[in-house]
Amino acid sequence: MKIKPIIITAGEPAGIGPDLLIQIIQKKLTVPIVACIDPELLFIRSKQLNLSIKIKEYSSDIIYENHIAKTLFVLPVKLNVPVKTGILDVKNSAYVIKTLLRSYDGCLNGEFSAIVTGPVHKGIINKAGINFTGHTEFFAKYSCCEHVVMMFVSKYLKVALVTTHLRLKDVSKAITKENLFKIITVLNNELKLKFNIKSPKIYVCGLNPHAGDDGYIGTEEIDIIKPVLNKLKTNGINLIGPISSDTLFLYKNFTYSDVILVMYHDQGIPALKYKNFGELVNITLGLPVIRTSVDHGTALNLAGTSKASSKSFLNALNLAIQIVFNINEKSNL
Repeated sequence: MKIKPIIITAGEPAGIGPDLLIQIIQKKLTVPIVACIDPELLFIRSKQLNLSIKIKEYSSDIIYENHIAKTLFVLPVKLNVPVKTGILDVKNSAYVIKTLLRSYDGCLNGEFSAIVTGPVHKGIINKAGINFTGHTEFFAKYSCCEHVVMMFVSKYLKVALVTTHLRLKDVSKAITKENLFKIITVLNNELKLKFNIKSPKIYVCGLNPHAGDDGYIGTEEIDIIKPVLNKLKTNGINLIGPISSDTLFLYKNFTYSDVILVMYHDQGIPALKYKNFGELVNITLGLPVIRTSVDHGTALNLAGTSKASSKSFLNALNLAIQIVFNINEKSNL
């Protein structure tokens, strides 16, 4: 089945994103890919890695075949200043945002079939005066999507978040009946659409220790979470919870669930990353496009050293490919 190219952004130019991109294109891939990046950065980094690469300029007029090893079509965006490998420069923050916007716009207009994003450095982007808490929030705001879901995918387990990059003191007030209702609805629908799960079994974590202990350690479970789960159950959604976070990640629970929904970032991600860090995929559900990403940061100390692992980047690309083919097959039925 022919599909349109998948667009890749390498993220922070001083970090390992360009390295990982160069690594994954060394072999033949089953789909066409395009990178939105400064080609000069690729040339310099490929020499540092001692890996060969042939760059061709992307054009929307070309019909692209599957990716040829060591060859990359590039949608060029020029850096603001030359990159010193491993050293952040605030002047290139606008360049990072420009690559994201151009790539995302290409997905919105049907030019590309999905976007795979490399790691960015939130601190340097904010230092440039650009409000940026993460790809998830950035793309949601740009798309005018009020409710999107951040979900991490491993070989054996999926963990989704009700809230994303919030300060801990702000989490409780962000968990409202309306927000939780819409997050679970998006999660359920997207698991059906993108992962072919007919009736997703969603295990839901409580907010407080021991899921509130019948209201003695907090009442959010009684006042908000349980009423929402009960209402959604009447709509046919398969929900179990709220469950205390200290037992939710026992083997039997994630064996029987399709996804575990936690209330905030550090409630669930550490458990998932314990054995799977560097291999997970971060996917944003609820956007009008398919977007996957790596599970790690920019690793400035590894940039240009050939020591960075491309497993997560390759897994993110493969998941995007899987979803694209799945959706295309459904649309052709």
